[in-house]
Amino acid sequence: MIEIDGSAGEGGGQILRTSLALSMSTGQPFSLTRIRAGRAKPGLMRQHLTCVTAAAEVCGARVSGAEMNSQSLTFEPGPVRAGDYRFNVGTAGSCTLVLQTVWPALLLADAPSRLTLGGGTHNPMAPPFHFLARCVVPLMRKLGANADLTLRRLGFYPAGGGEIDVTVWPAAHTLVPFDVLERGPKVDAHAECLAPALPRSVAQRELQHLGAAMGWPPAQLREVPVRQNEGPGNALMATLVHEHVTEVFTQFGEKGVSAEQVAKHLVREVREYQASDAALGPHLADQWALPLALAVWQRGGSAAYTCTELTPHTTTNFDVIARFLPVRFTTAPRGAGWLVTAHG
Repeated sequence: MIEIDGSAGEGGGQILRTSLALSMSTGQPFSLTRIRAGRAKPGLMRQHLTCVTAAAEVCGARVSGAEMNSQSLTFEPGPVRAGDYRFNVGTAGSCTLVLQTVWPALLLADAPSRLTLGGGTHNPMAPPFHFLARCVVPLMRKLGANADLTLRRLGFYPAGGGEIDVTVWPAAHTLVPFDVLERGPKVDAHAECLAPALPRSVAQRELQHLGAAMGWPPAQLREVPVRQNEGPGNALMATLVHEHVTEVFTQFGEKGVSAEQVAKHLVREVREYQASDAALGPHLADQWALPLALAVWQRGGSAAYTCTELTPHTTTNFDVIARFLPVRFTTAPRGAGWLVTAHG
């Protein structure tokens, strides 16, 4: 039984999700205490419970402590079972975080799995659907782990109601770790605004402010057709496509925040990425650690990537991964960023 302190490092829900993912993948049970202890509302919230119940269903786990506000959990996994699954957070809680939890284990299964996930698709503090589809999926395919993601319906806070379909293909025998050291030449850059059930002028103003600040012409600024009953919501996204990696940065509009402020925050994120020549931005550096570690564990050797920033979220993830896998991460400054190496 691996014992994990949920208040360590960044101390958030990522510790739970990584622990669940790797417990399923390796068959090792764990106990987690002081779950989200540093948060304003500590313990398991509804989206965390959905992650636990989804993981338990996928591997037939024995679980204790899976209830609202619980600050301790014990999880004893069984064998991972490919299949057709439907998981719904039931609120605007992120369904992409539920996918993040079960994806690593299902790619090690012996047959394809199909998932229908309901909840929030574009949430602050969680990877939006477009980030997973454009940034993570291409890297996963290069790793040897194919997946298809389809957005059926947008879901924003507080209404939720979003839905995505996912197919995860078996990859236990095809994983090949690789280095991502350079982003490569720029291929494309564009901005989009998702703003269902809001005046059209909101999206137009955000895109205009972003375009003016970045020097992007109208052809690079896109109003995305949306169904009005999928809102209200407001996500301004910038997609930077390079030869070896794609990055998506997102800012969310909210009541009392002007269109200019939303665009200004996104411009700052994009410029911080452009100021470095490292391959991965701060969020992708975090998301990439676990699948890369799985590949290194399966095949041995080592693999590396460069990133613009090492957040507490990322370094905490390194520590949790090392509790389950014989893989350790080392970091070293490199230019205007960091070199991260996963050693088998």
